[in-house]
Amino acid sequence: MRPKTITSEYLDLQRKLHQRADYGIASLSFAPVIAGVMSQYGLTSLSDYGAGKKNLLRGLHDIGVHPSEYFPYDPVFPEYGDPKPADLVCCLDVLEHIEPSQLTNVLSELCSITTRLGFFSIHMGPAAKVLADGRNAHLIQKPSSWWLPRIARYFEVVELQSHELAGSGIWLLVKPKIPSPSIKQRFRNWLITARYPNYTPN
Repeated sequence: MRPKTITSEYLDLQRKLHQRADYGIASLSFAPVIAGVMSQYGLTSLSDYGAGKKNLLRGLHDIGVHPSEYFPYDPVFPEYGDPKPADLVCCLDVLEHIEPSQLTNVLSELCSITTRLGFFSIHMGPAAKVLADGRNAHLIQKPSSWWLPRIARYFEVVELQSHELAGSGIWLLVKPKIPSPSIKQRFRNWLITARYPNYTPN
């Protein structure tokens, strides 16, 4: 069963915001960067977490890049289905929109579907848009020093850059952390290696 990543009240607010034609277009700016990452690391499948109207796919097609598999996910568009694993998981200007109470679940879910690398962009300041309840559309407005420890719980940071592509922000190239074995598992491995010296623990 998937962890909860958005409340029903906030989902209603996001549905209203997505009715705007100018909402969710930041991914177009990142398409060339993501194309370069896919080429450099030989990544072929792409999971677009918070895909909105699938502008990232459109931006990639515009520059001649066609992922072998493209899996969009956005709770506003249930027809996309659940998040799916891929070589590259993109989460573009999404995390700052997440409800603070749901951020841990979102990061954990991102880690669970990232088979090789993740590309996350995060805007640092306020958005130009507001929600129907009057709040700024960026629910989390924090510096990189706040974001990095939270991301580092689930990912190793491969590359980090500041940018001005769609306002002041950062983008990160990350790889999922391999969960540390439990004490029970480590003890089991120790017992096995004591008996079978050539055994290699998982």
